[in-house]
Amino acid sequence: MKRVTDSGKTVRRVRIVTEPHSSYIQWEYATTNVNEEAGESIRWLPRHKLPEGLHFPVNGNDWWLFDDQLLAVGHFDDDGRVLGSEIVEAPNVVAECIRVRDLLWSLATPHREYKP
Repeated sequence: MKRVTDSGKTVRRVRIVTEPHSSYIQWEYATTNVNEEAGESIRWLPRHKLPEGLHFPVNGNDWWLFDDQLLAVGHFDDDGRVLGSEIVEAPNVVAECIRVRDLLWSLATPHREYKP
C-alpha cells in the first residue's frame, strides 16, 4: 500500500457496516490505523445511513475501482469465502460504480472521527 500511495496514487475505502459491529468489523476497526499509516484513506458508513432506494452496482458484491477505468468485482459464498473475482471494463458499469463511490464517500465518516 505504501509503495502505491508513495507513487502518487490515491487509495480510498468506504466500509459500509452494520451496527452494532460483528467481531470481524471490530477487528477491522482496530487495525485500520495500519492502513491509514500506509496512505490509505478509510471512511465508515453505517447501513442505516444509506440513502433510501440506493441500488448497489454489480449485484451488491464488493468492488474496487482502479484509475476510474477498471473495476474488480469480488465474489463470495454465503459464508464469506472467496469464490473468485472478475475484471469489468464496461463503461456504463464503471460509471455507475464511480457515481456510487462518490456519493458514499461524501456521506461516510473519516476513520479518525468514526466512533462505533
